[in-house]
Amino acid sequence: MATKKLRAKALVRRSLIGATALVTASVLAACSSGGGASSDGGKPTGELQVLVSSADASDAAFKAINAGFEKEYPDVKVTFSSVSNDNYPATKSSRLTAGNVDIIVVKNFVEVPDFAKDSTSDDVLLARSGGLLDLTKESFLSHYTQSVLDSQEIDGKQFAVPTGLSYSTGVYYNKALFQQYGLAVPTTWSELENVMSTLKTNGQTPFGIGGKDTWPAGLAMLGAVGGTYPTADDKAKLVEGLWKGTASLTDAEPQSILEKTETVFQNAQSNFAGTGYDEIPAGFAAGKYAMTVDGTWNEPTIKAAVNGAFDYGYFPFPASDTASDNAFLNGKIELQLAAAANTKNKTAALAWLDYFSNPKNYTTFVEKSGFSPAQPDIAATPFLDSIKDYTSTFEPAWDTVWVANNKAGQDAVYPFNYPALTPLGSDSAKQAAEAAQSAWKAAF
Repeated sequence: MATKKLRAKALVRRSLIGATALVTASVLAACSSGGGASSDGGKPTGELQVLVSSADASDAAFKAINAGFEKEYPDVKVTFSSVSNDNYPATKSSRLTAGNVDIIVVKNFVEVPDFAKDSTSDDVLLARSGGLLDLTKESFLSHYTQSVLDSQEIDGKQFAVPTGLSYSTGVYYNKALFQQYGLAVPTTWSELENVMSTLKTNGQTPFGIGGKDTWPAGLAMLGAVGGTYPTADDKAKLVEGLWKGTASLTDAEPQSILEKTETVFQNAQSNFAGTGYDEIPAGFAAGKYAMTVDGTWNEPTIKAAVNGAFDYGYFPFPASDTASDNAFLNGKIELQLAAAANTKNKTAALAWLDYFSNPKNYTTFVEKSGFSPAQPDIAATPFLDSIKDYTSTFEPAWDTVWVANNKAGQDAVYPFNYPALTPLGSDSAKQAAEAAQSAWKAAF
């Protein structure tokens, strides 16, 4: 039963960042007692404050939405803030407490299974304590695919607008370099090992990784999980096994996740731990490395960087030696937008969400953000169309299924302990797995 519930909610959890600092119910109750004069359903006026976690492509898409909204509602000024993933939780918490934000991004927005109920995310607790506006009856939600809405339902209610879908377990590759060295798209782990070996033999760096921000390196880990545990059932069974003590992070199969991630790290550019995520598209465009692990959300940035210099493609990270296990990309619901219950400008906040959800405006957003649409009948970009075989069957990414234990130490957060691997840390795959299992076991 727990596995079934976990699988049903598998689409939602957001990737590879720490949990948001909890805004307590008592603070929320105090803050939500206020309400601006603009919440009476009249014409939107005044300032609207929007806070999101940062990525170049989605930032550009939000700015386009904001410009269009201000043109339609000239009496509203949108103040847009974009904060790095690492800093976003603390920034969101402080601004919610201060009551100076209207629209936010919620993360880890999923109901957890009963065996992990103490690990309910802070944003779900925020919704349950009255800190988010209930959007269930808002007409603009009718534009969205019902199955996507179902997957983000909390206690039978809707609190968020899904901005789109993204796939996080793929590899961008330079088709010209692959052709130069007679390489085919790898469909198994052995084939990927051959690709890496061939490139290195010819003086080419196989992978570019933005390790300075830590989380982009974790995309290699997500890819490794995707092929090793290819279905929602496979992932859910591992989650349940770890929580119930019937599986260990030092078992051969779970430890292989870190071993394959370590191999990718060993085939990345020198000192990648000092390279920023935003530097990778330019390096890829310059031919400094033949491949990069990245999500579909960053394709517009990569496209702009390459600027037609060569053709590039995208394939699922092939972690398994059974090709069918690597057939599909793993994905997630992208940035989910919610309105703070203590918003000082409820009318403008709801008007902005309505404007965003209009299919015409939403099409502009997905085109610029690179997200796959969460609304039906929205045309895909040429890039998304090129990977349609890999997305024809949806498989959830590990970070949308995994339920962290709030009592576990840092080594067991993911729980595949990729930040401990050299050069992000100083451990081997075996040492990192042992540290993760020790931290995990200590939580029970």
